[in-house]
Amino acid sequence: MSAPFAASEGPPLIAGQLAEPAIQDCPTAEYFLSLAERHLQPEVMDQPDLEPSLHVSALRGLARLNRASGSASLLAKPIKQLAAETGRRHFRVLDVASGGGDVAIDLQRRAAAAGIELDIVGCDISETAIQHAQASVAKAASNVRFEKRNVLTDPPAEQFDIVTCSLFLHHLRADDAVALLENLSQVTGQLLLVNDLVRSRWGKLLADVACRVLSRSSVVHVDGPRSVEGAFTLEEAVGLCRAALLDGALVG
Repeated sequence: MSAPFAASEGPPLIAGQLAEPAIQDCPTAEYFLSLAERHLQPEVMDQPDLEPSLHVSALRGLARLNRASGSASLLAKPIKQLAAETGRRHFRVLDVASGGGDVAIDLQRRAAAAGIELDIVGCDISETAIQHAQASVAKAASNVRFEKRNVLTDPPAEQFDIVTCSLFLHHLRADDAVALLENLSQVTGQLLLVNDLVRSRWGKLLADVACRVLSRSSVVHVDGPRSVEGAFTLEEAVGLCRAALLDGALVG
């Protein structure tokens, strides 16, 4: 891949290809108009005092959402392209804000099916998430490793061929998002992949529906729409890349 950074999207990208709904005469216009500007709110799952059982239930719900939206598939495609271009079949990967570990585990499985070996290290700030991810690794007979780390304040000193980050950028203030991209670019040898939500009317509607259909977690029901309200638009994402000096970044 020629670009040091690529941002891909989940369901909002698919929905964004459809016509925007007419909302002028819609009684729920306020629901959509709140998306005109970014509205960053504290998410329930980010609270350090969240009951572990509620946290794990939310992680399981997010895993179902990740499978439905093809999060690992989105990351696997450019990795396969990189392997084809370079002729390499082994890469060291850092997965940032790995959550329950489902995306990293699925990504490794998809790469292996294509004859590509990924040595993946996942990191997350939550001890509950790390423990859940480690349990998931044991069940999946995977060798993905997970460690507790805040990449904003404590980026790894070692280099990785590929760095991935799924559904984390929208949790951050713009200045922290830029700092994250700067930190990750410093440890990325070949490919930086960021997969996140895009703030849009259809994106919020899909998140609201999908979170309730695919998860019973009340935490997911609250956090899903909040995540879209706090997400960046594509234009804003381009600005983040420029501020982080990621020349040649592909956003779309």
